[in-house]
Amino acid sequence: MAKLIRDSWLLFVSTLRVTLRNPAWVFIGLFQPICYMLLFAPLLKDLAGVPGFPRGGAYNVFTPGLMMMMAIFGTGFAGFGVIARLREGVIERLRVTPVSRLAMMIGIIGVDLLNLLVQTGLLVGVGLLLGFRPAVGGLLLLLVLLVIGGLTMASCSYAVALVLKNESALAAAVNLFALPLLLLSGIMLPLSLAPDILQKIATANPFAYAVDAARALIGGHLQDVAVAQAFAIFAVLGALALFWATRSIRKAAM
Repeated sequence: MAKLIRDSWLLFVSTLRVTLRNPAWVFIGLFQPICYMLLFAPLLKDLAGVPGFPRGGAYNVFTPGLMMMMAIFGTGFAGFGVIARLREGVIERLRVTPVSRLAMMIGIIGVDLLNLLVQTGLLVGVGLLLGFRPAVGGLLLLLVLLVIGGLTMASCSYAVALVLKNESALAAAVNLFALPLLLLSGIMLPLSLAPDILQKIATANPFAYAVDAARALIGGHLQDVAVAQAFAIFAVLGALALFWATRSIRKAAM
């Protein structure tokens, strides 16, 4: 365990140094969520009193959804970096070292999760200026859920990238799966306003549970059943996704 932690930390620091050479990506990843916050969230204010619309106000309903959207798209495209490392021979050189494959993935994904947390902090800051009023304890717990969700998406992204080994193919694959996850999670509009058929389909979407849990946590409802469901689902999915990514890096070859 000590070796795993040490190796993961060394790879995390190494990957972070590379990332910090171009910190613009932190702000580029924020562009879409900030646009939604400024241009779409105000449109929800008139819906706040409509039957079926969650309590808490437009920004308390929409902001946690945006945080989950960043987990889907922000970490969903993480695999682009590993394709470049694979093409340059970095992955091959790491594979012949004593570093475990699990430590390699944890170290690399850790940087993506740190990036996600930084972007989330900036988004929350903008939300507070506009009227977002979260429960502090719920917000902290939501960050934990966000990290687990980001771990799941980043691991899947790396696994797919290591199989496809092509940026264009990876972009098409991520959009193929990420867009339905987004639309059927209730991020843009609560699923309680959707037709019954869409609500039934959304029960197969793990991020629908995450969004419900995020809104409950922001409202301070820590005992809500949606919170336990989301953590249980993503604990399993995160472990499976990380296992998939670890197996993929063992077999990766350019």
